[in-house]
Amino acid sequence: MNGLLNKLQKDGSVLTAYNGATPPTNIGATKSSKLHASNNTPGYSLNGNYAGEVIAAYNAYLDGTANPLPQPSQLDLNGTITTKYLDNLPR
Repeated sequence: MNGLLNKLQKDGSVLTAYNGATPPTNIGATKSSKLHASNNTPGYSLNGNYAGEVIAAYNAYLDGTANPLPQPSQLDLNGTITTKYLDNLPR
């Protein structure tokens, strides 16, 4: 296995920009992401808030695929978070 990693690090690959190195953690994959609500503040997915930050984090993914960022929900309650799902689990 070490030989394969050495070859990847030496010669590179067209399948990855990191060539065997661990990529940095994208902010969009952390609790700091503004994609969804946090601290009772609606995020991009509810009403489009923080669009610049979400789009920048999304564009930082180097997966070789151009996927359009979904539009914010049309089903939210005017950006108001009234209850938490975990506090109201199905019975």
